[in-house]
Amino acid sequence: MSELPKGWVEAELGDLVSSNGLVTDGDWVESKDQDPMGSVRLTQLADIGDGFFRLKSNRFLTVEKAAELNCSYLEKGDVLIARMPDPLGRACIYPGLEQKAVTVVDVMIWRGGSSELSNEWIVTAINSPRSRATIRAQASGTTRQRIAGGNLKKLRLPLPPLAEQKRIVAKLDALGARSARARKELERIDALVARYKQAVLSKAFSGELTNAKKTDWQMYALGDLLDDIRYGTAKKCEVAPHLVPVLRIPNVAGGRLDLSELKHAEFSQKELDKLALKAGDLLLIRSNGSLDLVGRSAVVSDLPTTTLFAGYLIRLRFDLQKVDPWFVQYGLQELGSRRTVEQLAKSTSGVNNINSEQIKGLELSLPPLAEQRKIVRRIESAFEKIDRLAGEAKRALALVGRLDEAVLAKAFRGELVPQDPNDEPASVLLERIRAERAAAPKQKRGRKAVQTDVQAGAKQ
Repeated sequence: MSELPKGWVEAELGDLVSSNGLVTDGDWVESKDQDPMGSVRLTQLADIGDGFFRLKSNRFLTVEKAAELNCSYLEKGDVLIARMPDPLGRACIYPGLEQKAVTVVDVMIWRGGSSELSNEWIVTAINSPRSRATIRAQASGTTRQRIAGGNLKKLRLPLPPLAEQKRIVAKLDALGARSARARKELERIDALVARYKQAVLSKAFSGELTNAKKTDWQMYALGDLLDDIRYGTAKKCEVAPHLVPVLRIPNVAGGRLDLSELKHAEFSQKELDKLALKAGDLLLIRSNGSLDLVGRSAVVSDLPTTTLFAGYLIRLRFDLQKVDPWFVQYGLQELGSRRTVEQLAKSTSGVNNINSEQIKGLELSLPPLAEQRKIVRRIESAFEKIDRLAGEAKRALALVGRLDEAVLAKAFRGELVPQDPNDEPASVLLERIRAERAAAPKQKRGRKAVQTDVQAGAKQ
């Protein structure tokens, strides 16, 4: 760090440990060492969240085995650092659990051993963008990246005076709680959008959206409104723009036609005549592993070139003198219709499917054609407003993330909280830790089993 705020120093993580502290990799615990009836919890990589501890591990070993392996027991307040992604180098504070706990070799333990260091600040510094970038640059491995414990010990961190560490952490916690609340609310936007759109559809198909007279509506089976219903081509397609484009599930799943990422194939004139799409056709997903996608559809508008459709789709070509395809499109999205489709399509085989006969049997209440078009316009206007508000909320969510980054950057510039000239400089604190460590007698500790990084990955 080229310029540090007044009173700050930069130090290696391994140097920020007093004589009573500890900085070490976790223990080499293999599957054969574990015992589900053991009383010692084996903390794993899955437990290490990005700034918070997760209670996920369900592995144990006995006290006797922990003693045999000379394991390091965790203490409340220890900083745990993940030597493997995701993300690489994430750190959290061990909260202390009811039972004794140790951790695996791919988690580093940092224990300052001194009340003159804020563990919360250490976690903040390790999880900062600057430290993350350093850790990524020093990682090794192709399929599973890992940061060596020796490199983590040499990770250089900015260290403010202790009093300032505490002020910064308190401020970050307060601001972080606010942004977390905002993020939680904004992340509900997709569920709210779906709920509001269903409310619009409910009003539309009850006649409330346009104050339509339901006495003018008649119930029809979709089969009575069709000129044609047809499955798509089973021909294998590839990316070959000089051939005929073929729409697939990803081109339909969003409710509107998406003409990106098309695939293509060569077809005879007979196939083109039979399967070519035209404006007003409704393409419906008839088969998929995701039940939520079955029955989803999109109306075909004018296409730039002759375009066909794939076999997991089915084409509905309506009598346009009877029904507006967009009215059917929205009718199939309405909650009651969705439930019917999902009941018909649901399968225990892993592939959910609705066939042409089932589709033709689906019922829809229709007002006169002019009223259908009026309802469609009202639906689209309401959906446009909802989508616009949703877009603004998602932009706000992105801004919250950028605000968090800006706050953190401000903290590391020494600008987030007032600096107090009466604070003891961090350099004095650091020298005191070094002197204390140098004066302390060397403690003997049993030698842990030596393992390579490749072996370390095997124990997980």
